[in-house]
Amino acid sequence: MFRFAKKFGQHHLTEITTARRIVKSMPINSCKNVLEVGPGVGALTKHLIKEKINLTVVEIDPKSIELLQINVPSLEINIIVKDFLKLDIEEVFDKQQFSLIGNFPYNISSQILFRLIKYRHLIPNLLGMFQKEVAHRIASTPGSRQYGILSVLIQLFYQVEILFDVPSTQFYPKPKVDSSVIRLTRLIDHEYPCNIDLLFKIVQTSFNQRRKKLRNSLKRFLIPESLFQDELFSKRPEELSSMEFVDITRKLENARLPNK
Repeated sequence: MFRFAKKFGQHHLTEITTARRIVKSMPINSCKNVLEVGPGVGALTKHLIKEKINLTVVEIDPKSIELLQINVPSLEINIIVKDFLKLDIEEVFDKQQFSLIGNFPYNISSQILFRLIKYRHLIPNLLGMFQKEVAHRIASTPGSRQYGILSVLIQLFYQVEILFDVPSTQFYPKPKVDSSVIRLTRLIDHEYPCNIDLLFKIVQTSFNQRRKKLRNSLKRFLIPESLFQDELFSKRPEELSSMEFVDITRKLENARLPNK
């Protein structure tokens, strides 16, 4: 039986079969280096150490680390006591590729995903538990109400799979919402012939004014009148695929516009 520490934003998985199922869903053979974020008291760690991997865990809470070492007494892994959002990711495995896994705290899940995007050159896959709403937002397609910034940016670089849902009754303390386990696999072709920084700004600006057509929401980019005739600019952001946002970025670049 696990001993638990209460930590803001963290809900500990208590169902052993679900923990085992999560670990078995990870493509271990694709990357021997694995970073577990927020191991808590070791629900996933207990099964990860049985795999032939080079495991490192990052945990900000000293009390959780104490309980982790009690709950998983045979622990022979590298423990980093730090906030994942402030971690120098490139130095964890000396700039080598690694997989990311975790029962991610609900309150920082979006920030974790934006870090994944930033360091996509190092992270070929992610397996994680997210709030169900967030997981389905990531996997949503154009035209749906859930489709947004995270949907577009994640799908530009990763294949998204929702593996299974996990009811709130399998956590302590019990959250008010259910969770979902998702697997992200980096696309083979994940580099694009456009200014990526500009692309990110266009996506963010578009969805910050999602009720407006792009010709109106993107005025700050000084779109020339000639581009207004393009059908893409007559659409709202939720109608566009990730690749259509790439197309828009290229059109702006070809028009030699300032990258604001």
